[in-house]
Amino acid sequence: MSTGSADSPATLYGPVSVIFGSAALLAAVFAGFIGIAIPLLFGSLAVTFALLGLGRGLNRGQCALGLATGSLSVLYPIFLAAALST
Repeated sequence: MSTGSADSPATLYGPVSVIFGSAALLAAVFAGFIGIAIPLLFGSLAVTFALLGLGRGLNRGQCALGLATGSLSVLYPIFLAAALST
């Protein structure tokens, strides 16, 4: 049961969140080389677009995947920095 039309820009929330989440997760793996700013930025964008897409009810599978990868990529550098600082 979708709440928007098929031509709405809201249909892009799912694919955009997956792209940002995948890029953020890849950047989080290499956070030691490139820093943690890129995974945090892309991960937060992925989470934002995924929540917007889930709120609209469009592309729920892609939004869930974007939410999972985005949140992992935000949490991974934080836990890594906390583990290495002790």
